[in-house]
Amino acid sequence: MTELLALVPILVFVALLIGLRWSAAAAGLVSACAGGIIAVWAFGYPPTLTNLLGPFMEAGFTTATIIWIIFPALAIYEYQGRTGATARIEQWLSFTSASPQIVALLIVWFFGMFLEGAAGFGTPVALTAPMLVALGFQPLKALVLALLGHAAGVSFGAVGTPILPLLDAAPVDARMLSSLILLLHAGLAWWLALLIFRLAPSQAGRAAPSPWIVVPAATILFFLPAGVLAWFAGPELPTLAGALIGGLLFVLLVKWKWPSDEDTAAPTKTELLSAGLPYLLILLFILGTRIVQPLSDVLQNVTLGWSLAGEFRGSIALLYHPGTMLLLALLLSTALHQSGKEALISSLRRAAGRLPQVAVALVSVLLLARLMVHSGMIETLAVAAASSLRSGWPLAVPLIGALGSFVTGSATTSNILFADFQTATAGATGLPPILALAGQGFGAAIGNIIAPHNIVAGAATVGLIGREGDVLKRTLPICLIYAALGGVLLIGLNWLS
Repeated sequence: MTELLALVPILVFVALLIGLRWSAAAAGLVSACAGGIIAVWAFGYPPTLTNLLGPFMEAGFTTATIIWIIFPALAIYEYQGRTGATARIEQWLSFTSASPQIVALLIVWFFGMFLEGAAGFGTPVALTAPMLVALGFQPLKALVLALLGHAAGVSFGAVGTPILPLLDAAPVDARMLSSLILLLHAGLAWWLALLIFRLAPSQAGRAAPSPWIVVPAATILFFLPAGVLAWFAGPELPTLAGALIGGLLFVLLVKWKWPSDEDTAAPTKTELLSAGLPYLLILLFILGTRIVQPLSDVLQNVTLGWSLAGEFRGSIALLYHPGTMLLLALLLSTALHQSGKEALISSLRRAAGRLPQVAVALVSVLLLARLMVHSGMIETLAVAAASSLRSGWPLAVPLIGALGSFVTGSATTSNILFADFQTATAGATGLPPILALAGQGFGAAIGNIIAPHNIVAGAATVGLIGREGDVLKRTLPICLIYAALGGVLLIGLNWLS
């Protein structure tokens, strides 16, 4: 009975979001209220002022850390449009390839996963979705493509951060764990690349390149260097360097195999450098702060944090945060672009005007998540799933990881919540702990495409606030199929071991 009650807030949220097409803000608020009532009534959650205020403070603090990414990302998007940089990048992309399918793969698969590997925290969706819109893609389709494009790289996002909780849960080899997670993704992520190819609009009067060449090429060119790096270096670089190396090779392949025949001249190197300067600075700042260890240590030691009653807490390394890198990149680009100061002011103003509605949606969704975590509802759901499936538990491992990301909006947080539970359940069911952790990391990654606050954040950048349910309706079936097939692969790996 408690298992069914623990599921009610999630069912209410999904029903309101998809069935009644409510906004994420309204659906999250109602679901959070339902979750709070169930937590007190059925789970013995003490309704003290501290216990009611704590989850709200955590939700508000996390919202602020997310807004700190969305705001500069929106400002960069506005600034690029006002200075004509987006038009020059569009011209270069059309010169690289006239195929919208190839352009979509370049932006959301390679560039999106590069940003995921370097920064994480929703940065890929916030940056690539508006780029597609600027290139003529419909906003809804652009957001779905952006969510799908970076998903396979989320397991190693932000220079391997999501792997750390998994390594803390059991004494497993980091390189072996990384390789197993990447192997699971490699077995299925070609489907994501194919979906990106299929969902991209066709160009009138022009035959699309064969997906049976483009999709395997994009998949292999990412996973081959990523796999080598996972095996020899561990979890920090597979997504970051795999996307960088694979993307450069893919561009060379495109220029050789499918050159553009557009009757337009390519932008000069100076024009292209100027147009791409904010993105180049983002990559430079993020790489420098992540890879240069002394600098990384210094920046991460400067934190803002709080705690309440020893149970509720939050912290942010503000100088290390991706949003800070985005803002610095924007300000420096403006300083180097003499005519960009007026564009900067108007871009910041425009971006700020879109934040209040986003903030309300984020707080309501995260409040639901924190109430479910602190009341034990998430743990109850996971235990019920394990006891009901027993020997079929490997099928559920990735789904539990995806559930964690759906509720918390973070693969790292999902891994923190469920890593210990996964290893304990693995011991009870005979599944090797390293496979349980690999399935958790795999599932937590694909769960990002249905995480409400990721969808809200992306929707904010392309003008889809209030239509989050339309996005979830498209990504939820993909997530469930991908996670379920991952469970099948996990059974296969368990049998081989």
